Amino acid sequence: MTWEERGMASEGVQITGPQGDRYEEVLTPEALGLVAALQRELGARRAELLAARQVRQVELSAGGTLDFLASTQVIRDDPAWRVAAPSPGLVDRRVEITGPTDRKMTINALNSGAKVWLADFEDANTPLWDNMVTGQLNLIGALDRTLDFTSEEGKSYQLAPDAELATIVVRPRGWHLDEKHVLVDGQRASGSLFDFALYFVHCARRQLEKGSGPYFYLPKIESHLEARLWNDAFNLAQDALGIPRGTIRATVLIETIPAAFEMEEILYELRDHSAGLNAGRWDYLFSMIKKFRNRGQEFVLPERNSVTMTAPFMRAYTELLVKTCHKRGAHAMGGMAAFIPSRRDPEVNEVAMAKVREDKTRESADGFDGSWVAHPDLVPLCREVFDAALGDRPNQLARQRDDVSVSAADLLAVSKTPGIITEAGLRNNISVGLQYLSSWLGGDGAVAIFNLMEDAATAEISRSQVWQWIHNSVRLDDGQMVTHHLAERIIAEESAAIREAAGQDFDAPRFEQAAALFSAVALNNDYAEFLTLPAYEEMP
Repeated sequence: MTWEERGMASEGVQITGPQGDRYEEVLTPEALGLVAALQRELGARRAELLAARQVRQVELSAGGTLDFLASTQVIRDDPAWRVAAPSPGLVDRRVEITGPTDRKMTINALNSGAKVWLADFEDANTPLWDNMVTGQLNLIGALDRTLDFTSEEGKSYQLAPDAELATIVVRPRGWHLDEKHVLVDGQRASGSLFDFALYFVHCARRQLEKGSGPYFYLPKIESHLEARLWNDAFNLAQDALGIPRGTIRATVLIETIPAAFEMEEILYELRDHSAGLNAGRWDYLFSMIKKFRNRGQEFVLPERNSVTMTAPFMRAYTELLVKTCHKRGAHAMGGMAAFIPSRRDPEVNEVAMAKVREDKTRESADGFDGSWVAHPDLVPLCREVFDAALGDRPNQLARQRDDVSVSAADLLAVSKTPGIITEAGLRNNISVGLQYLSSWLGGDGAVAIFNLMEDAATAEISRSQVWQWIHNSVRLDDGQMVTHHLAERIIAEESAAIREAAGQDFDAPRFEQAAALFSAVALNNDYAEFLTLPAYEEMP
């Protein structure tokens, strides 16, 4: 039976992905109609904004720099404007947990004790067609309380009472990603608009009936004009469904270095829908490397595991974010510590817990209103730290950071970052990149490797550092120069080590695909803007 025969069709919309169980509950004419309407109205502007990113990159690669915009000075200088008041479920956000939308994670995250669950269709997910559709089904099932899960071992997972569940905040894909399985007038739909429209059509009213609302995290934004595009999408969607404008709330991840110079403008563009900003630290590091990748030693970071949030340029970024948000009545959300606990190794667990506690203590002292964790076992620790900082208050919005003064030079002070580059660090980047891509191609976007939770952002850092070190003649601490030859040798050696460690579980064809992809995005002279772009084309 074709898509049309099953009733999953909308004028001008073609679905090229395979059919699956209950897909018709998500891919309805109403949902696809909204996807098409948004794509037709906003697709050309999206393409223009993505082209503007490339123009900016050419300027930076030619020696240009970034600064606060003169054209929007009036917005930054106007003390009067504020973002919308926090919506129900978003007043107290002291602990947020992130994760993909598979059934087990959906239940565990909602039951975790966190205030918010970031339901991720982006970096902790892989855009397999089935993931994108069944993830939406799982969110509907969670709201309808029909969702359950039984593991292969027979363990049953059920939702806790509604009053105990985390607030759902959905992260759609970034503007740069397509949904190749849906064509609108013969052109691929935006992955962002596809994810947003399906959730909004099916879950906006369900959320409102529960006393919450349709809430989103917006990734990979590079300018206030990209935020404006999202705001226009929100208004179009709310009008289409007869839902009042201003019902949607969105938190923007400040995870690109250009966006750090436009934080106030981003809040302003989304002010009727804004729920704040988040310090997306891992993508921020990736963005810093990417944007200044060929600019020599001034912008070469030490190996990734030695770059901490106390680095001067990272302190400038996070402190400016808190100051900016609280000045405008918006929540400032902390980032994710990648360390994950071990239930089998007490020593590893002790180290991980200590590092996460240190990270959350610093964020709460800086004035953040809450923070992220990647594992349910870390929810109590994060809650304890923020409970101590907040007392009986739901947030720290009243705390103004007038003591903070951050310049453009402070945000770009990469050269002040302490640390070294070792062969062990190079090997770690390569091993993590290989293992992550292998898992990603198999449909798993959040992967525990070396006691850290890796997602697309951390994998981007790994492959980008290898590229940057090669193309900027970086020497390791032992005097070796990082070259194509050295990287290729280590790729072969680490591949052999991964094969041996996996034993009978080693998936040779998929790993070979991953190794070829990693070599392309880490070693080719032409730098891939996102590793997920070529990787997505290799997916069915």
